[in-house]
Amino acid sequence: MQWFKNLRVFRLAPDFSMSAEELHEALETQAFQPCGSQEPHSMGWVPPREGGLLAYAQEGQLLVCHRAEKKLLPASVINQHAREKARDIEEQQGYKPGRKQMREIKEQIIAELLPRSHAVQRDTLVWINTRNGWFVIDTASTSKGDEVLGLLAKTLDPFPLLPLYTELSPASAMTQWLLDDEAPDGFSIDQDAELRSTGDSGAAVKYVKHSTDVDEVRKHVAAGKQCTRLALTWADRISFVLDSGLEIKRLAPLDILTEKKEQLSNDDELFAADFALMTAEVAQMLVGLVDALGGERRG
Repeated sequence: MQWFKNLRVFRLAPDFSMSAEELHEALETQAFQPCGSQEPHSMGWVPPREGGLLAYAQEGQLLVCHRAEKKLLPASVINQHAREKARDIEEQQGYKPGRKQMREIKEQIIAELLPRSHAVQRDTLVWINTRNGWFVIDTASTSKGDEVLGLLAKTLDPFPLLPLYTELSPASAMTQWLLDDEAPDGFSIDQDAELRSTGDSGAAVKYVKHSTDVDEVRKHVAAGKQCTRLALTWADRISFVLDSGLEIKRLAPLDILTEKKEQLSNDDELFAADFALMTAEVAQMLVGLVDALGGERRG
C-alpha cells in the first residue's frame, strides 16, 4: 500500500472495542453500490484489499476504505441540450419558454443524460489505531473528510470519534518555534513556512524551499502575523507539513524507512509490511507532535 499522504486526525472513543469481523459486519450495512441510472452520486465502504473483508486488520490496526462515485454531467452540457430543446419548443408553441418551463426542460435533460454519463470513483483510506486510540483519514480536503465522517455516523452507533485538542494551538507553537529558531525535541524545521495575518487584511508571507530568517520572522510577528503552515521532519524518518488546524499534509517516509522493501517477494507481503511500518512510525510521530504542542487537552 501507499503511505497516507495527508492526515486528518481524531481520537477514537475509549469504549471502542470492535474486532475486524465486527467492524466488517457493521460496514456491510453501508457497503458501496454503484450509482443507479438516475443517481448522480453514491458512496459506501469497499475492501481496502481486493477480495478481502471491509476491514483489514493487523495487530490492533484496522484499515477501511470509503468510496465515492459521481457521474460527470457538466452544467455546460446540460445548458447546451436545454437550449436546443428550448428552440424546438419555441418553434412549436410560438414563444420562448419561461423560467418554470426552462427548469422543467433542464430536469428532463438531466434525467435523459444521467444513465449515459461517465462515472468516476474516488477512494479514501481510513486508519483506526485501536492500541493508541487514533482515527486518521487520508485526505487534505475538509469536504472529503466530512463525507467519510458522515457515512461513519450512519454506519456506527454510537459515533466512535472525539476531536483532538492540544494545550497549545499549532499556530502559536509554530510561531514560537520560528522565533526561537529551534524545533521541539525529536523534530527539525524544514524550508517551507507560511505566516499569515491574524487580522482582516489576509496578508501572508510564504517561504518555499527557503529557510526562514529569525529577524524577518520577528518583524512579521510584530506586524500581527502567525505561522499557519510549517514543514517539519520527525526523527529524520518522516517529513510533513503541519497547519494551524492540526492537520498534517505532504507526509512522506524518508529513505531510512524504505530501504528494505526490495527484500519482499510479493504484493501481499509488501502491503502488510508498508501498513505495519506506516502505523508504527506515524503513531510514534503523533505522540511526539502532541507532546510538542503541550500535551493533549481533555474535555
